[in-house]
Amino acid sequence: MSISRRPVILGGKWNETMEEQTMKYGVIDVGGGLRGIYGAGVLDRCLEEDLRFDLCIGVSAGSANMTSYLAGQHGRNKPFYDEYSFRREYMSVHNLIRKHSYLDLGYVYGTLSNAGGENPLDYAALARSPAELCVVAANAQNGEAQYFTKADLHPDDYRILMASCCIPVIDQPCIIDGVPYFDGGLADPVPLEWAFAHGCDRVALILTKPMGLVRSDALDEHLAHLLQSHYPAAAEGLRRRAWRYNTAVQRARELERQGLVCIIAPDSTEGMSTLTKNRAGLEKMYAKGKQDAEALVRWMQNTKQDESVGTWR
Repeated sequence: MSISRRPVILGGKWNETMEEQTMKYGVIDVGGGLRGIYGAGVLDRCLEEDLRFDLCIGVSAGSANMTSYLAGQHGRNKPFYDEYSFRREYMSVHNLIRKHSYLDLGYVYGTLSNAGGENPLDYAALARSPAELCVVAANAQNGEAQYFTKADLHPDDYRILMASCCIPVIDQPCIIDGVPYFDGGLADPVPLEWAFAHGCDRVALILTKPMGLVRSDALDEHLAHLLQSHYPAAAEGLRRRAWRYNTAVQRARELERQGLVCIIAPDSTEGMSTLTKNRAGLEKMYAKGKQDAEALVRWMQNTKQDESVGTWR
């Protein structure tokens, strides 16, 4: 379902018909596997409230959430988490044996998402959106972050989403133009500094773990050991992921106290880890996202008033 009401709270680059120049607003969805349904709930609430951002950044599952948000497809992402993920074609040991990848990202972002698929992305609407899109992936060869843009998306070619969501060890890397990529969280799990470096004045940050939860590197160390022989740079990214995440969240909390960042995070993961298939937990996380987004609505409204942000004529 698409929502087409006029946006009334906007940032700088969406304001061609606004009465005055305004600040540039960014939003980051860090993803987190099936916990990403929380971000889907937040962004669905943003569509309901006509909140628009100028720069939309997605990492891992957050990248898929962002594309549906920019296309105005309210509710589109929810079944990817609470319905399709239970299918063998989506994720299964069967996939791992037959295709050497636990997650069949071609099924998720191809079969289901292409035109004529069960739940197609409205590419035309996405392309029309004046907002910038950034999809973060990790170059498996050098470990560096790759910041893909809307120009890297094409009709029925959503490989940059596959790259951003490609979990190392359990998935084969996603190849784009001969370069292998893994999940963007290996290189820049919370691209807050990137958002400010690219002109944002205010940033909304969507986390899928409680804000005060310190990320452990125990599992990442184990996965890095398994990845080391084939992709040593990516393995090093895994080893540093927890530190990068924790450091960025701490910085976000500092900026939040200054009014520059609004952090939206669940008070609980409802027992959900990256690939936990629990219908009750998924429903609760989605509901939490929609509810917690109220704080983002208030923050945007207050910032608009404080900074004399223009509105549509």
